[in-house]
Amino acid sequence: MKAWEVQPGAAALDDLKLVTRDDPAPGPGQVLVRVRATSINARDQAIVAGRYRMGALTRPTIILSDGAGEVVSVGEGAGRFAIGERVAGCFVQGWVDGAYRPEYRGRAMGVPLDGTLAEMMVLDENGLVPIPDYLSYQEAATLPCAAVTAWNALYRSAPLIAGQWVLLIGTGGVSIIALQLAKAAGAPVIILSSSDAKLEWAADLGADETINYKTTPDWVEPVRAASGGGVHHVVEVGGGTLPQSIAALALGGQIHQIGFVAGREVPFNAPAFVGNFARLNSVLVGSRASFEDMLRAMTAAQIKPVVDKSFAFDDAHGAFEYQKSPALFGKVVITV
Repeated sequence: MKAWEVQPGAAALDDLKLVTRDDPAPGPGQVLVRVRATSINARDQAIVAGRYRMGALTRPTIILSDGAGEVVSVGEGAGRFAIGERVAGCFVQGWVDGAYRPEYRGRAMGVPLDGTLAEMMVLDENGLVPIPDYLSYQEAATLPCAAVTAWNALYRSAPLIAGQWVLLIGTGGVSIIALQLAKAAGAPVIILSSSDAKLEWAADLGADETINYKTTPDWVEPVRAASGGGVHHVVEVGGGTLPQSIAALALGGQIHQIGFVAGREVPFNAPAFVGNFARLNSVLVGSRASFEDMLRAMTAAQIKPVVDKSFAFDDAHGAFEYQKSPALFGKVVITV
C-alpha cells in the first residue's frame, strides 16, 4: 500500500515522504479499513515541523490522526463491524469511556501510533465508530479530533444550555464545528476573525455576532455588550488570547483551553478569573463514547461539517500548505 510517512528528525514539509509499505492484515480483535478520506489538524503541522510537544520521532510514522473508510476484513473474534460498514477511527485508541488516564498518553493516532494517511489501516475494533449514513467519507474524516474536541469543550464539564452565550476564537476546524454544535443546541454565538469574508461565512452558518479582531483588537467590551454582560463559554484555541477571554466571561463562565495558535507565552488574568468565579478546563479530544454521543447529536440536527477544500492523495504537500494558509475556513481533506 501507499502511505505518507513523517521521518525521524522531521523539521519541514519535505520530511513528509510518500512510501510503499506491505499491505496490513488484521489480527485478533482488529479491523482492516480501506481509507477513503483523511483530514489535517494543527497538531499535524507541528509534527511535520518538528515542534510537537511529544518530542522527536523515533521511527518513520504514518501521519494524520483523522480518517474514515470502509471495513474490508476483520480478525478473529472481531464482531463489532461487518465487511463493507463505513467507519471512522478514534483519535486516542483504547480510550472507550470515562476519564482520561495516564496509559492513554501513547495511544494517539498519527504519532506515536501510525495514522490515517495511507490506503489502508488496521485498528482494534474498539477504536472505531460507525459513520452516519447522511455524512460522506470526506465529512466524517473531519470529526475525530476537531469535532470531538469541540463537543467535549461544550458538554464535558458544565454542559452548554440553550440561551447561554458562546465565544469562539478564530475560524479553524474546532471553532467552526463548535459554532454548528452550539447553534444546534440553541446557544447564541460570537465569533472572532481577522477576515471580514470569513466572518460573513460564519454569519451564514448562524453566528449571532461577529468581530474582526484586527480592526477591533480590544474586543472584550464589544463581546460583553453583545452578550448582555459576558459569555458563558469560551472555546479558547489562541492561548495568547486567554487574558481577554477571561475578561469577557459572565459570572461563573468557563474557558475551554484547547490550543495555542496565538502563542504559548500566556499571561494569566488572575483578578478577573477569580472575580468572575470562572472555571478553566483543559480539553484533550475525547473518548469513543464522546464521539458516539456527538454523532447522535449531529445526526438529530443533520449537522454537516464544513469541508473547505479537498486534495488528492498524491498532493499531501499541497494540502498541508493550504491548511496553514490564511484562506482556511473549516477543514482540509485529503481523499485517498
